[in-house]
Amino acid sequence: MSTLNLPVLDMSRLAEGPEAAESFRADLRAATHEVGFFYLVGTGIPPRLEERLLESAREFFALPEADKLAIENINSPHFRGYTRTGGERTQGRIDWREQIDIGPEEAAVTDPDAPPYTRLIGPNLWPAAQPGLQEVVSEWHARLTEISRTLLREWAQALGADRDFFERHFGNPSTLIKIVRYPGKEDPTPQQGVGAHKDFGVLTLLWVEPGKGGLQVERDGEWVDAPPVPGSFVVNIGEMLEYATQGYLIATNHRVISPKFPDDRISVPFFFSPSLDTTLPLIELPEELAAAARGVTQDPNNRIHSVYGENALKSRLRAHPDVAAIHHADLLAPQP
Repeated sequence: MSTLNLPVLDMSRLAEGPEAAESFRADLRAATHEVGFFYLVGTGIPPRLEERLLESAREFFALPEADKLAIENINSPHFRGYTRTGGERTQGRIDWREQIDIGPEEAAVTDPDAPPYTRLIGPNLWPAAQPGLQEVVSEWHARLTEISRTLLREWAQALGADRDFFERHFGNPSTLIKIVRYPGKEDPTPQQGVGAHKDFGVLTLLWVEPGKGGLQVERDGEWVDAPPVPGSFVVNIGEMLEYATQGYLIATNHRVISPKFPDDRISVPFFFSPSLDTTLPLIELPEELAAAARGVTQDPNNRIHSVYGENALKSRLRAHPDVAAIHHADLLAPQP
């Protein structure tokens, strides 16, 4: 364990021969069994792509308010587009950030008999005032999808399963990119940039603007800082991977504290999960690993569904009650 409070894993070791690759897998397994979080370096992401992503994020958030609100997410039944500061909630409390949500570019599902979670499928809302944003995001999406697939292959092997265990069951992966800006606050007490939570999917890769802190991870009942490491992603697993391993790997609470005014902070989380209709099967762990599985976390206020789409829809309805009320009021009514 490093002085950074989280393990640091170098993905370039996978290309250094069988022994180095096996060492990486052992570290990957340990980090997500013990902590649920780690820094990932050696991914091969070009520095210029990181710069273009940051430039594009800054350009978007600097647009006139009317241009941003033209793609506000209340206009999207698929929870896409711009969320103004204070428009998202975690654990019922307002998050102090603005953001744009971008998912796979697909046609909306019109079948009235389709499962409710298919309402998450649909087109994105792109700002007309910034036509270059889509190109940068598309390149970022392609790069991080490949990193995610690589990690899942290594996880499968590290857990005693076939290397293609996850790929066989993922179908058409569900992804979500959030481009987030945390405005500075003048309050003397810490402000909730985003409240304590666990991610509801499988895998998250978080890119943070160089030199900007604020992310905290819960370890042994205490909050520890996870400052940015140049050229790295902060990686964590979500509830679905905890479910698939019956608690051998753990999803971990984390939060973001707002920066002090006049500073602000850009971050870009990338969420990678299976297709919405996937029931992620349990991994048959080797005996020594199964003996160390802690079982899936039981929270009466946050049931973990085995079907990924049900997990995803649950989270989106909670996080964006205004979108839910406008477009999905029937899902909010008491169920018989």
